[in-house]
Amino acid sequence: MDVGQACPPAPTLSLDPDINLNSPNKGLGPAGGADPLTDVPVEAGAMGVSSINTLPPGLTEEEAEEIRSELGKVEEEINTLRQVLLAKEKHSADLKRKLGMSPLNELKQNLTKGWQDVQTSNAYLTASATLDEISRSEAYKKTQETLSVAGQKTTAAFSTMGTALSRKLGDMRNSPTFKSFEDKVGNMKLG
Repeated sequence: MDVGQACPPAPTLSLDPDINLNSPNKGLGPAGGADPLTDVPVEAGAMGVSSINTLPPGLTEEEAEEIRSELGKVEEEINTLRQVLLAKEKHSADLKRKLGMSPLNELKQNLTKGWQDVQTSNAYLTASATLDEISRSEAYKKTQETLSVAGQKTTAAFSTMGTALSRKLGDMRNSPTFKSFEDKVGNMKLG
């Protein structure tokens, strides 16, 4: 719409012939100061009452009406586009379902592709090369040998401790106290 064109006036809704909807006190009824539904006094500067009709400086009523009209059209287009997008998303989901593509399969494909992208990235390749260099270094080899020896000693210690525990449990099971306890538990099961 051209700026020079005049817009038709916006329709006004009036439930009571005495109410002027363009008035700062619109909707307040003939009493003009109290809301008949709640009997709460409304101040003249209350938000939503007079601030709707105040225009920004330098804006005429005609320009404001044109902007309101354009805003209405844009909001209507936005709603139409939302409806079209929802319909397209539903159609896409139906097509994917027909192809046997589930959201889980898509997630797996996205993760696989993402991992492939990471593996081919410069940062990953540089880090891999650095780790290869580290694994060939003398310090790494010595540390690995030390940890290996420590692991072997720990395994041997646990094995010895396990053998000792097994022997101790066997001795305890052959003791008269354990046999007496075992007899009592056996009698409870039978009785």
